[in-house]
Amino acid sequence: MQKVGLQQSLTQTTKLTPTQIQVIRLLELPSVELSQRINEELQENPALEEGRDEAAIQDAAENYDEFDENYMPEDGYDDGRQRDPLQNDEFNYEQYVSDDETPSYMLRPQYSGADEDKREVPIIGGSSLIEELKAQIYLTDMTKPQRHIAKWVLGNIDDDGYLRRTTEQLVDDIMFQEQISVTDEEMAQIVDRIKRFDPPGIASANLQECLLRQLDVKLEESPNDVNLGVAHAIIERFFDAFSKHHFDRIMQRLELDEEDFQAAVQEILKLNQKPANAFTGNVYETQRETIIPDFTIEERDEELYVVLNTGDIPELHVSRDYSNMLDEYSRMPKTKESREAAAFIRQRLNSAQSFIDAIKQRNETLMKTMTAILREQYDFFLDGEESSLKPMVLQDIADKTGYDVSTISRVSNSKYVQTRFGIYPLKYFFSEAMTNAEGDEISTREIKKVLKELIDNEDTLNPLTDEQLVAAMEAHGYPIARRTIAKYRDQLGIPVARLRKTIL
Repeated sequence: MQKVGLQQSLTQTTKLTPTQIQVIRLLELPSVELSQRINEELQENPALEEGRDEAAIQDAAENYDEFDENYMPEDGYDDGRQRDPLQNDEFNYEQYVSDDETPSYMLRPQYSGADEDKREVPIIGGSSLIEELKAQIYLTDMTKPQRHIAKWVLGNIDDDGYLRRTTEQLVDDIMFQEQISVTDEEMAQIVDRIKRFDPPGIASANLQECLLRQLDVKLEESPNDVNLGVAHAIIERFFDAFSKHHFDRIMQRLELDEEDFQAAVQEILKLNQKPANAFTGNVYETQRETIIPDFTIEERDEELYVVLNTGDIPELHVSRDYSNMLDEYSRMPKTKESREAAAFIRQRLNSAQSFIDAIKQRNETLMKTMTAILREQYDFFLDGEESSLKPMVLQDIADKTGYDVSTISRVSNSKYVQTRFGIYPLKYFFSEAMTNAEGDEISTREIKKVLKELIDNEDTLNPLTDEQLVAAMEAHGYPIARRTIAKYRDQLGIPVARLRKTIL
């Protein structure tokens, strides 16, 4: 029988204070989401108010010491600090995020903003694609139960306009979610009706079906169009070969010359690969393209400066009314009720002040990080030339600011900066370094730019292979390996030479 004994071990864990945890969470938010988060906090915590009130903050700080911090009301009542994980005295960092070290948040105030420049968050009007599709349901002869099922099916169409769920999956899902029993045949009939809605190709299961549906509609309008007929045959019978640019094989099988084949290809190129995009009132697509920068680079006295865009983010202060209430309870007889009320008010005041401190810390961290990026990439912000970008990694900015790399990563994620040359994501300014033929360090972004220019200017009838690109890049002074060419080409979203080949 194996003996089981006790063992003693010593381990190290990183603990974060509640304020640090809150800063981490706020640091990841761009300006628009931060504004929403502040509005939520204003609704949840009545001790937090908009505007400045230094006197209220000072009063609250003076009154905190008048109550026993170790007091715990009877009957299991908790003042709230232990129920909220963020209010715990200790927090296991590993449970919140892994592979990161404790970031440094001891900063000097460097915040500067243009509070007078209030900008409105764009509001996009119009009806959505789904609403337009629902309206088309009532133009059919569907029964009321069928219309209900059809509306539910529309909710499964993705942002590109595809319905990627099979009939069997839809039947199972509607039974589980809506408790509606429908046969596979009935569901298939409803889906088929939806596929006949506008725009053509909507609710298709895949790209081939989407293109065929659009060609069917065109052939109904022009049944004698030879080019449309050939295009339909190409997509229906040789879709896989066409997507891989095996044009010679298709022309041979369909007995077409290059002129007829090219005419059919032009009809295919006119088709919409994402039918949802054909609807101009698609609110969801438009909203995703709206970018509000978190920083602005301004020039004053021939020097560049960083301005943190506060936008609709209000200034915050601790409620004077709540501070006064705490002051009143401090003068009342120490009954159970007064202690419980004071504990609740104190918790609300502490939470409000902690949130304000976290917002200030976030702004200071953002400003210090963006200022370091500006100094490191100053030449680019002056002329906007991509060749002016210096090789720079997260660790470089971490060394300049004294922050952890994980902190710089959080700042650079989902943040944008407005320059005289356009809006750029902060990630744009980070790239690795390589050495050119002269031994100078250059940014990999510059190498990718040269590579893209070579491919853009190639003969599309005889596109450059990766081996030929290696020789061309070396001739430009960039000696890099073929596997590196392939990696950069993939990162740029450029296919291999065979797929770039076009016909006359």
